[in-house]
Amino acid sequence: MLQATLASGHADRPCVFEAFARRLPEGRRYGVVAGTGRFLEALADFTFGAEEIDFLREAGVVNEQTLDWLAAYRFTGDIWGYAEGECYFPGSPLLIVESTFAEGVILETLALSILNHDSAVAAAASRMTATAGDRPCIEMGSRRTHEAAAVAAARAAYIAGFGSTSNLEAGRRHGIPTKGTAAHSFTLLHDSEREAFASQLASLGLRTTLLVDTYDLTAAVELAVELAGPELGGVRLDSGDLVSQAHEVRAQLDALGATDTRIVVTSDLDEFAIAALQAAPVDAYGVGTRVVTGSGAPAAGLVYKLVAREGADGQLVGVAKESKDKTSVGGRKHALRRRNTTGVAHEERIGVGIAPVDDGDDRDLLVQLVRAGEVIVPTDAHSAREHHERSRAELPTKGLRLSHGDPAIRTVFEDEQSRTEVEEEA
Repeated sequence: MLQATLASGHADRPCVFEAFARRLPEGRRYGVVAGTGRFLEALADFTFGAEEIDFLREAGVVNEQTLDWLAAYRFTGDIWGYAEGECYFPGSPLLIVESTFAEGVILETLALSILNHDSAVAAAASRMTATAGDRPCIEMGSRRTHEAAAVAAARAAYIAGFGSTSNLEAGRRHGIPTKGTAAHSFTLLHDSEREAFASQLASLGLRTTLLVDTYDLTAAVELAVELAGPELGGVRLDSGDLVSQAHEVRAQLDALGATDTRIVVTSDLDEFAIAALQAAPVDAYGVGTRVVTGSGAPAAGLVYKLVAREGADGQLVGVAKESKDKTSVGGRKHALRRRNTTGVAHEERIGVGIAPVDDGDDRDLLVQLVRAGEVIVPTDAHSAREHHERSRAELPTKGLRLSHGDPAIRTVFEDEQSRTEVEEEA
């Protein structure tokens, strides 16, 4: 596309690209924007060096004119978008790229590969933390995904409310709190469970968490309290009927005087398992496979489409795809989150070519992220985490249900014609 438009003279035509989701994954009532910070950091370094240019030349992918253009590539346009951590709905304009066609089209894979992965993880993580309530969730999925994706997933899960991660690189790179426990291999290494527990307590202190279901659960809990006393930090359950075991272990710990010892549960947890465990005396959840793979929706389903281009008269003209099941809404978008008098969101108001009319307490959703090629907003996970907490708190109660249903709020598009009709009716 780049080579052809450079040859035809259309490469420099001003355009607007937009990333959005036509629909939410099956059963989801809201999505969560994540990966924006990573995308913006990647954008700053997104260039084509000598090695990339040599490969493209040797493979015969594009001609010399295109290679010269790529060698000089730097994004110089503007980008708007939803703040990272924002909840979104079908049709929400999550990212708006205003640039020449050439500069914008080259960003499609960069943007979608990051946003689709991170938003899928964040949406799953948000459902889990909303269900867990005040009980913390620990991200423990590094061994269930690609090594680079593991770091990104830990960041996305943290944005959506997870309190910590077992991935130390995510802790180093993104400042996420890190936590972890011993594995069964540690217990199996020693000649006895007593020796294993004593070794861990001697090295890590009484506040450590002991894994108590390698052999006999009841005997292990009794041994743990015998060695550590009532100051034992926690025990971890990793197999079996976690609900009944949590009740049994809590009763046993209390009877032994270890009333402050926490119970951490792991073992293929997801939002539904967490919901089932809400009635059990569990203090924290360690979640692995299901959070890093999006809990059944490994990609957010975001697409990146051209929605407007400069016309012959120099004005932007909306363009849209009309193919079956893959339609898009043309035009540069503006977006508001409409709330009722108590501050609960009830509508996503999308203006096409115009800004929607604020009815008094609406919240602007689009913020400028990049101006003339320069990133102008924070890209850290902590700011995004705070934003997500506020955004999710606006959703109606039905939006947090795990049962299948419609999106938590409806999306309404507004343009000059529909506004005129509304005004005339009024």
